[in-house]
Amino acid sequence: MKSECGGCAHCGTHFSPILEGDDGALKRALYKSMGHTDEQLRRPVIAVVNSYTNATAGHANLNELTAHVLKGIDEAGGVGMVFGTIAPCDGIAEGHLGMRYILAAREVITMSIESMMRAHRFDGMVLLGSCDKIVPAMLMAAARLDLPAIMVNGGPMYPAEYKGKHWDGNIVTEAIGWKKRGEIDDAEFAHIENIAEPGPGSCTMYGTANTMCSIAEVLGMSLPGSSMLPAVSKERRACALETGKQAVTLVREGINARKIITPDAIHNAMVYLLATGGSTNAILHLQAIHYEAELGHLPLSAFDELSHHVPLVASLYPASEYDMIDFWEAGGVPAVEYEIAALMKPNALTVVGKTKGELLQQGHRTSRPEVIHTLAIPVRNEAGVAVLHGNLSPLGCVVKPAAVPENLMTFSGPAVVFNSEQESVDAILSGHIQPGSVLVLRYEGPKGGPGMPEMYKPMKCLEGMGLSDSCALITDGRFSGSNRGLFVGHISPEATDGGALGLVENGDTISIDIPTRTLTLHVDDQVLAARRACWQPVKKEVPRGFLRLYRRWALPAAQGAVLADREEME
Repeated sequence: MKSECGGCAHCGTHFSPILEGDDGALKRALYKSMGHTDEQLRRPVIAVVNSYTNATAGHANLNELTAHVLKGIDEAGGVGMVFGTIAPCDGIAEGHLGMRYILAAREVITMSIESMMRAHRFDGMVLLGSCDKIVPAMLMAAARLDLPAIMVNGGPMYPAEYKGKHWDGNIVTEAIGWKKRGEIDDAEFAHIENIAEPGPGSCTMYGTANTMCSIAEVLGMSLPGSSMLPAVSKERRACALETGKQAVTLVREGINARKIITPDAIHNAMVYLLATGGSTNAILHLQAIHYEAELGHLPLSAFDELSHHVPLVASLYPASEYDMIDFWEAGGVPAVEYEIAALMKPNALTVVGKTKGELLQQGHRTSRPEVIHTLAIPVRNEAGVAVLHGNLSPLGCVVKPAAVPENLMTFSGPAVVFNSEQESVDAILSGHIQPGSVLVLRYEGPKGGPGMPEMYKPMKCLEGMGLSDSCALITDGRFSGSNRGLFVGHISPEATDGGALGLVENGDTISIDIPTRTLTLHVDDQVLAARRACWQPVKKEVPRGFLRLYRRWALPAAQGAVLADREEME
C-alpha cells in the first residue's frame, strides 16, 4: 500500500511502495548509484518507454522527445526513468523473412514492457512510439498492466514531391514497375529513391502507423489534438513536455489505463477507423487491445455491424491525394471527431480527465472541408473499412473500400494461385498476370506465414505494372495500410488451419462483392470435399526461435492474431 499522503519531498514516505522502509534500501541504493536522490525517489516514479532507434525513420526523433517528456515529468513533481523496446520498420522488413517477424514483434514489445514495468513496479508510464506494430503493442501493454499510462507519438513525416505531386516512400516500389515497363531509366529511378523519404517521422500516408497513432488519441490515451503534429514541428516537442506533466497527474489521481480503455472507447476507435478508411491492420490491433483489457474477444461481426452505419468522411493518401500533413492542417483527429460526434460514445474518459463528450463540445470544425467532410455530405456513404464473409472465409476477412476503385467494388475472375509472396511477385513482374485475374496468396496467415506477413510487395508491383485497376488479390496474410486497389486480407480460417483458401486451384472463379459483403469461391461443395481429401498443408521452415513459438500459440486473424496460453484457450 502507498503511504497515506502519497509520498512527498518533505516527509519520509515514498510514492512507490517498493522504495519504502528498510526493505526498500537496496533498491534506493541502486537508483542512487545512477544519480537519483532521496528527494526524487519520494516522487511518483514514471517509466518513460522510449522506442528510439536510428534504424527506423518514425523513431529517429524519439530521444529528443524523451528529453522533453522527462522535463515535463520533473516540472510536475515526478521522476522519470527511461527504458527501451525494439522498434522494427515494416518498410525495411518487407519482401523477405524479416516481414514474418513484424506482427509477431508486437507481442515481444508488449511482453518486454510488461516485464520491465512489473519488475521495477513503476508508478506509471509514458509510451513513446510511432510505427506500425510498436504503437498497438504499447497500447496493449497499457491495457494489460492497468497502470496510469499516456502515449506520445513521434509525428508524421513531410511528403516527397515528384513531378508536381506529393508522395510517400511507396513511390519507390511503384517505380520498380515503371522501370520494368521502360517508363523511367536508371538515373530517374535513383532520383526517386533519393527524394522519397525527405526527413524523420512516420510515413506520410494513412497507413498502419498513422492510423494507430490517431486511434491512440481517439481512445483517449494521447493528448487531444496531438497525434498528427508533424515530426519536425515545435508543437511536437511542446506536446512531449505536456505529456510528461500529464503522466504525473494520472498517477496522483489514480487514473489507470482501463478507466480509459473501455468498451465505449473501443467503440469510438472503431467508428473513427471506419469513418476515415484507416489501415485494415487496425482491426487486428483493436481486437488485441480489447483482449488485453480483459474485455474478451472483439468479433469481426462488431466491425461489420458498424460498417453499415458509418460513412467515410475523410479519404486520405493513398486513397486520395491528401497526405498526413494535409490532414493535420485540416484539423486532424479532433475535426473528424467533431463531424462524427453523433456516432460516438460521449462518456469515454480521456487522459486529460475530461470525457470525450466534454472535448467534443469545444468544437473543432475543419479548416479544409475538401479533406474532412461531414456526415451529411460524406466522401462515400459506405464505411472506409469492411468485413466480408463467404465460403472462402466463414470467419470473416477484411477489405478497405476507401482504397477500392468504383469499377472494382464488385469483381469476378479466375484464380491464379500462389503459395508464397515471392512467387506472386515473380509472376507479376515477369508479365504473366492477365487483367481480370484474382491473385490468391495463401499460407501467409499467423500460423502459415508464420507471422502473418503483409503482402506489400505484390500489391505495389501490381500498381507499378498497371494492373491494380483490373485485378484483385486475396490472402490469409495482411496488407500494408498503403494499399490502393481491390485487396482482401485476413481470410479466416487461414489455409494452414484447413481453410477453403487452401483448396483453390488455378482457374476457379472467385467473386468479391463489397456492397453485399461477400467473398465466394464458385466451386461445387462435392468438388471441394474431394480436394480436401487429398489436401496437405504447406509448412514453411523458419529459423529456430520466436517465430516457431508464435506459430504454435497465435490465435487466428479473426481474433486479432494475439498469443494465448492454454489456460486462456480452454
